Amino acid sequence: MTGRIFVVGWLLFLIPNRGLGEEVKFRLAGDWEVHVSRMTETGQERSTKLFVDRSQAVDVRNERHPSLPLYNARTAVWLKGIRLEKIRAQEVTTPYLLEPASVTLRSGSGPDSATFLRERDFELDDDWGTVGRLPEGRIEEGQPVFISYRYVPLRLDSIVLSQEGDIELRRGIPRAAAPHPPAIVQGERRLANIWLPGRIGKLAPEHLFPVLERSYPEPPKPSPTVAKQLLPRTLEKLSSGEELRILAWGDSVTDGSYVSEHERWQVQFVAGLKKRYTNANIMLVTEAWGGRNTSRYLAEPPGSEHNFREKVLGAKPDLVVSEFVNDAGLNPQQVEQLYAGVLSDFRAINAEWIILTPHYVRPDWMGLTGEREVDVDPRPYTIGLRQFSQKHRVALADASLRYGRLWRQGIPYSTLMLNSINHPDARGMAIFADALMQLFP
Repeated sequence: MTGRIFVVGWLLFLIPNRGLGEEVKFRLAGDWEVHVSRMTETGQERSTKLFVDRSQAVDVRNERHPSLPLYNARTAVWLKGIRLEKIRAQEVTTPYLLEPASVTLRSGSGPDSATFLRERDFELDDDWGTVGRLPEGRIEEGQPVFISYRYVPLRLDSIVLSQEGDIELRRGIPRAAAPHPPAIVQGERRLANIWLPGRIGKLAPEHLFPVLERSYPEPPKPSPTVAKQLLPRTLEKLSSGEELRILAWGDSVTDGSYVSEHERWQVQFVAGLKKRYTNANIMLVTEAWGGRNTSRYLAEPPGSEHNFREKVLGAKPDLVVSEFVNDAGLNPQQVEQLYAGVLSDFRAINAEWIILTPHYVRPDWMGLTGEREVDVDPRPYTIGLRQFSQKHRVALADASLRYGRLWRQGIPYSTLMLNSINHPDARGMAIFADALMQLFP
């Protein structure tokens, strides 16, 4: 039974909790106040008033940078200048954490150091917190600067039903990226998460994430399974113990150098196969190129480090698993045109193929206005992959479906992104592995 959501006056969530014999209701009743009530099996209503601690701003004093590049307003927002360290999220920064008016640049750490002026000496991207010097300003090339600023970190709190039957608010740990909900112990139940995404003036409906599902509702596997229908040679080698060469092909998400090796989706996938098929003899090869897409691989000349024929086809894979969130700008017609040629090349070397649908990325990059009620991936690329796989009988591991339901598990999907944009952490990588394992008996 899934949860139902109603909006009547104040925001009201109704969560049937199978196994508890009760219903839980939530409503926002103030800028930082949440009321929770539950009806027990005996018909008694128990109500609790919770006050959420708004995220506290953090002051950073005299963060030293050895030099400032020229501010470049025409490049990507996270590349306009240097990145402030405390709001850094891997190679970028997390947007909307910085309080722009708090930024001060000085020539030294002492109180008598020269103070530089915005619009005269330096410029700043208010949202992303990148800073650069201006060509006519007083900051010289190679000159160290000391930057002071204030920011508000991300946080994910939880509303928990304790072992004693009390409803409590647990505070998460503030982070610049990928915050986790607070831990709970056996016998406790997480009822909802409260998402505090940096600078907000008050709680709003989009910040409340009731737990409507405990996990992704795995659909019944078809009979025969997808692997039996579309990956017979792979399945035969898994069962017989003959060496199976799997090529993981993709972009930075497949490269995965920003997480531990055992956390990468392809390594988790192979571990799952070995656990299920005890005779499996798998050779895993990864060919990945951060920031690039399928077209870029196909355009690389012979001898290139990432030439398609030499590095993908030349790996002589039995099974190719591809992940290209960087193909997300393609429409269904472009998917058909591009991927049909790739499929022909794979079939020419007797390689089977699994296509992974992409994970969710920043909401505004996907045409979304938030991270709740996002079951349906609106990107034409995802639609095109589903159409292509059905038309050409290519196995599809639909990770996008799983990402779209994270909000039902009380999880804003962006909290899985280590760069606050599109680099999944170990939890996000596991979603790909789970989608792949669903194809196999």
